[in-house]
Amino acid sequence: MGKTEEIERLLNEKVFVLDGAMGSLIQGYKLTEADYRGDRFAGHGVNLKGNNDILCITQPQVIAEIHSLYLEAGADIIETNTFNATRFGQADYGTQHLVYEINLKAAQIAKKACEEYTERNPGKPRFVAGSAGPTNKMLSLMSDERNASGKKVTFTDMAEAYAEQYRGLIDGGVDLIMIETIFDGLNAKAAVFGVLNPAIETLVDLLLAIVQLTIESFPVTL
Repeated sequence: MGKTEEIERLLNEKVFVLDGAMGSLIQGYKLTEADYRGDRFAGHGVNLKGNNDILCITQPQVIAEIHSLYLEAGADIIETNTFNATRFGQADYGTQHLVYEINLKAAQIAKKACEEYTERNPGKPRFVAGSAGPTNKMLSLMSDERNASGKKVTFTDMAEAYAEQYRGLIDGGVDLIMIETIFDGLNAKAAVFGVLNPAIETLVDLLLAIVQLTIESFPVTL
C-alpha cells in the first residue's frame, strides 16, 4: 500500500493531528545572523537572518529538534520548514538558486524524524507534508487577469515556481503536499497546477495535495 492510500485509509478511521507553527519556535532559539549563515554562507552578500528556510541547510539540528517536539506531542503529520522556499521568496535573500536543495534537505530532515517515531510506535505512523506557502506575490493584484503579458509574474511563472519546489520536496520523501495560508485565489490555483505539472507526475504515481485557506468577505483568501 502506498503512502497516499495509507493516509486515505487512516483518514476514514481517525482525525489526524497536524503540527503547529515553525517560525515562532525558531524565534525561541534567538539565532544570530552568523547562525543563519553558517560556514557555507559566511561571505554571502545579503543578510540571511529571517530566512527560516535556509536553516534546513545551515542549522538542520534546530529544525529536527522542532519536528521532534511536535512528534513527541502526538502530531500525526509534520510540515517541512519550507513555507517561503520558492524562487520568489528566496529571491529576497539572493538564494533562489538554492530552492531545490532547501526543499530536498527540509523533506529529508522531516522524513527522518517521522521514520524514527513510526519505528518506535508502528501503530501510530507519522507522515510528512511538504509545506508550500503563498509566496510574496499576488497574481490577482498585479494587473488585469485578462492581460497576462502585463503581469510582473505570470500564472505560468507561479505554477512553475511551485513545481520547482515540489520536485525537491518529493525527492526528499514527503508523503503529501500542504498548500497553506494562501491569500490569493490565483496563487492557490497556480499551486495546484504545480502539482499537475508533467515533470511532477513523472516523479510520483499519485500525490495527495491539501489546500488550506479561509474565505473572507472581501475578495482575497487567507
